[in-house]
Amino acid sequence: MKEKATTASSSVNGKNLLKFLLGSAFGVLMFLVPIPQGESFTTLLDFLKTFLKNLFGGSLPYILTLIVVAAAVLSLYDYVCKPDWIRKNPYLKKGFSTTPLYLASKILGAIVTCMVVFHIGPEFVISADTGASIVDLCGTLFCIVLGFSFILPFLTDCGIMEFLGVILKPVVRPLFHVPGRASVDLIASWFGASNAAVILTREQYMKGFYTKREAGYIMTNFSLVSIPFCLMVADTIGIANLFPAFYLCICLVGILLAVILVRIPPISTIPDTYQEKVGKQLSEERPKERGVLAYALESSCQRAENFHLKEVLASGLEVVMGMLFDLIPIVVAWGTIALVIATYTPVFTWISYPMGLYLKLFGLEEAFAAAPATLVGFTDMFIPALLLTGITSVKTKFVLGVLSLVQIIYLTEVGTIIIKSEIPLNFWKLLLLFLERTILAIPMIVLFASFIF
Repeated sequence: MKEKATTASSSVNGKNLLKFLLGSAFGVLMFLVPIPQGESFTTLLDFLKTFLKNLFGGSLPYILTLIVVAAAVLSLYDYVCKPDWIRKNPYLKKGFSTTPLYLASKILGAIVTCMVVFHIGPEFVISADTGASIVDLCGTLFCIVLGFSFILPFLTDCGIMEFLGVILKPVVRPLFHVPGRASVDLIASWFGASNAAVILTREQYMKGFYTKREAGYIMTNFSLVSIPFCLMVADTIGIANLFPAFYLCICLVGILLAVILVRIPPISTIPDTYQEKVGKQLSEERPKERGVLAYALESSCQRAENFHLKEVLASGLEVVMGMLFDLIPIVVAWGTIALVIATYTPVFTWISYPMGLYLKLFGLEEAFAAAPATLVGFTDMFIPALLLTGITSVKTKFVLGVLSLVQIIYLTEVGTIIIKSEIPLNFWKLLLLFLERTILAIPMIVLFASFIF
């Protein structure tokens, strides 16, 4: 034990401290520091995303088309011919080696993208409510991935997660059954984008810092939508004047749901084991003879010691290949299908009847008219707000507006990323989690709203 403590202490030197402080400061500045923007806040990462979108301008849809078509063609070629030049290259394998289901999804994604970009095909596929919306979302995701992938290691590998993990573990572990470092995911999502926070969690799992259960739980409970998006929803449904209470309710209900859901299935049934190839890399257990701050600093410097720019480029390129050529085409395919069902079929009206009864039980006005908004959020996080614009009851708008933002599991934004990760959360488990969050959240939000209305 003494030898181990000496080794840890030897990591605390000028070079490692500089790596920890400067590298982490850059990561925190990009991901976590709220920057005023109008009446709300954003992050430098969001500014970078916007800069890239403006830089690509009108060429972005065509770049996206090239990516998804290349993904479909090369994945089909890999599946049929199994060439060594793809399968023996870790980057190309990440982007193009896939299963029959995902291969079919990539081909469908390429077809949908071409239809949308070149305005070919039926309106229900290419309309602004369906395919065009998803292609635009994937254009944004493309810019997030480009900016995010090579900056992420500064947040995850320079020591700040180890530092916060040691300090916050006494609070975070008993409440949420996750490491203290998970608090960084929560902050990143609050001020940034939920899909970026999910990608961050996935990468931490792949590196051995979360177990399958922890990563699945963090992805489905901590990946809240950003403050700017919450403000946009409040404004869309006409209750922007109530935003302080609206956002406070989102935070309180989100925390309560996180405390409950970690203790019940399906989260509690996910194996609490680490990624098999890397094993456990986490170390937040503090030796009794070490002070909290001293041990947090030692852990941070140990992590920073192994941080090199060459590895930043290598890991960033691996994330880029996986996201652009494997994930984005699948998001296009599945997202479009989900929005077509939600927009052009009465499916959600039919299946939401029990939710109308549930809302009526809590005394909400226009319960059956608002009921589809309780379930349609499973497909996309903004559709509930659009459905609520026709509701006249301010209390009903408040309750369902908050609900749409604590449901978290939106297929078009984070659901597909979760399913495509190696975390054992399939479509049906995500649906169950979505329903649990919905059913548990409604009485909490109604209770909170009763103090306002």
